[in-house]
Amino acid sequence: MRCTEPGSASPRWAVVANGDNRRVGLFAAATEAAGHGTPRVVEWRDVLREGGHDFAGDEFVRLDSPGESAEVDALLRGVDDPTRVEGSARWYGRFLEGVSSLRGGRRLDDAVDLAVMFDKRLCHDRLARAGVPVPPSPTSGGVTPVRDWSDVRGLMEEAGLRRVFVKLAHGSSASGVLAVETTGSGRIRATTSVERTGEGRLHNSLRVRRYTEEREIAAIVDTLAPDGLHIERWLPKASLGVRSADLRIVVVGGRATHAVVRTSRSPLTNLHLGGARGDLAAVRALAGDRWTAALETGERAAACFPGTLCVGVDLLPAVGWRRFAVGEVNAFGDLLPRLTGLPGSGAEGLGTYAAQIAAAVSFSPGPLPGTSGPGAAPPVPPHELPRNTHASV
Repeated sequence: MRCTEPGSASPRWAVVANGDNRRVGLFAAATEAAGHGTPRVVEWRDVLREGGHDFAGDEFVRLDSPGESAEVDALLRGVDDPTRVEGSARWYGRFLEGVSSLRGGRRLDDAVDLAVMFDKRLCHDRLARAGVPVPPSPTSGGVTPVRDWSDVRGLMEEAGLRRVFVKLAHGSSASGVLAVETTGSGRIRATTSVERTGEGRLHNSLRVRRYTEEREIAAIVDTLAPDGLHIERWLPKASLGVRSADLRIVVVGGRATHAVVRTSRSPLTNLHLGGARGDLAAVRALAGDRWTAALETGERAAACFPGTLCVGVDLLPAVGWRRFAVGEVNAFGDLLPRLTGLPGSGAEGLGTYAAQIAAAVSFSPGPLPGTSGPGAAPPVPPHELPRNTHASV
């Protein structure tokens, strides 16, 4: 990681965020420790209400998650209860409008990259086209609409899939995710954090639950479908002890700098749903000579978003830790307090925020893989990206 040259002026930082969020405090501590002073905080609520913000040409502009604020969530999703699952398509449209309204500065998060990362169908397609291993999906690219549970069952049957993840196209933090299993005898089960009330409303819960009645599963999917759905094959994952496991790889400036193991007894490894951090040293030992391939897979996924300094890549290890596929690419996947850089990464001793601060000075957005050279197609502007035809944005 490269730091500011001795004698040079310290970079000026601005952060678009929810100012009272712990992310801001952690990032500010990192800029101050690097000798860059305290970053200027621009509130998401002000951006959304006032129609944008202007930045000075020499300001490094970092976008952080607009989540964990009931006020901002209401502005983005138009709901009065932050636990509600519905409204992710409206969130997506308003978030992109907010990002597009930011003007000037040295940007570290590309608007088109964000538009793709926050649509799982588009993200899957971009990764697949670049040759990055991903789970098979009948909804990749967003060309196949999913209008209801009947469409989900039909696509599963056509693709010969008995176990799938059904995800909100614009969801995050496992919101609205269902891990669906079917058998040849017609039995079905869905594992999810979605709680359905007697009135048919859907709420995110901290408790993972299982539904075994198809009518209940259908009711959940039918309610989620207008926001856009993505379907992926449920790949059998490697285990660490008696728990299934996956990896979050943080890639900064094209290099895998940090890694964390997430383990769970359920298909959902998110830490807020009962997942737990696993032993990275044990995973590296199990992967052996394939550990380098795991990091390289994360870096290949990040290279598909060349205008963004830092992404968090979720890797799905196959049974035996010999192969890896990419499940998600997260724009705000760097909240990993007290985690320091991997040996040989150039970020040894640095947290995820400190690594980004060190890399930002030399960051130069590159071309999307496969789009450079004569005759290459230009990036698609966010307002021209395909949307689910049933979504209300």
